[in-house]
Amino acid sequence: MNYKLILVRYGEIALKGKETRKRFENTLVSNIKNALDKSNLPNKITKEWGRIYVHTTQINKCIDVLQRIFGVYSVSPAYQTSSDITSISKLSVDISKEKLNKGKSFAIRTTRTGKHEYTSQDVAIKVGDGVVKATKAKVDLTNPDFELSIEIRNDKAFLFTERISCAGGMPLGTQGTVLALIDEPKSVLAAWHLMHRGCKTLFLTYNDSIKKNLKHFSDNWFVKPDVLSVSSKEDLYEEINKIAVKKKFDAIVTGHTIFGNSQKTLSDIKQLKRHVNFPILHPLISMNEKEIINKCSEIGLTL
Repeated sequence: MNYKLILVRYGEIALKGKETRKRFENTLVSNIKNALDKSNLPNKITKEWGRIYVHTTQINKCIDVLQRIFGVYSVSPAYQTSSDITSISKLSVDISKEKLNKGKSFAIRTTRTGKHEYTSQDVAIKVGDGVVKATKAKVDLTNPDFELSIEIRNDKAFLFTERISCAGGMPLGTQGTVLALIDEPKSVLAAWHLMHRGCKTLFLTYNDSIKKNLKHFSDNWFVKPDVLSVSSKEDLYEEINKIAVKKKFDAIVTGHTIFGNSQKTLSDIKQLKRHVNFPILHPLISMNEKEIINKCSEIGLTL
């Protein structure tokens, strides 16, 4: 059996008010669409309250892209059927017969949204009975060999067997705009943290050798590669103020850390705050070297 769609979940968006939530959902859908189109992957995106669905014939490749979209918390390749309990049971048995046999155990996890003539427990019992008869496997709700999740939403039902973690955070472009000062790869990690919180980011660098890292990073995370350069570090403060005013940035972000030469770092921060008339953020300031190396590796940055 082949999956037909990907069920996309988000997190913090669900905590927002109705209008803000709708706007953030639309931004997330737009970001997903742009990334999939940029990757030349066939897709059709639909959504309803609380869920986004990606319909595609390239399930695995689309999942790889979705894992790098800010605001997507998890995804599940899924099968779809109607909310009719008989249809759910039949599809569940078909899926389970590919995974189970007499020596294995299973569990059915059911959730339900909307009005139905049955409860979630009714579904679990009917499906469980059907799976036992078809596979001779046994039920184990504590430590099963195989789990089948059934998510019933109004007149549809979605069946899946895994939840794949993604970037999380907030959709890019929903939380203001920042200017990231990039002088070494770990500065890109600092920018990533602000993007993870939904901030649109422009990169400013006086180090031409870092541009290759920025291009790779932008492509990998489907970020528009807005990069500006200054001729030398001596012009940095003047250029920061000029660009920040012109582009109406909300804050400046740097890659400063206090491991290593902390005295120099604190002196540099002091000078920056003295000359720059905008809020300055230091998301890496409390991280140690090992944490930074691990996080850079995790998001595909080479130090």
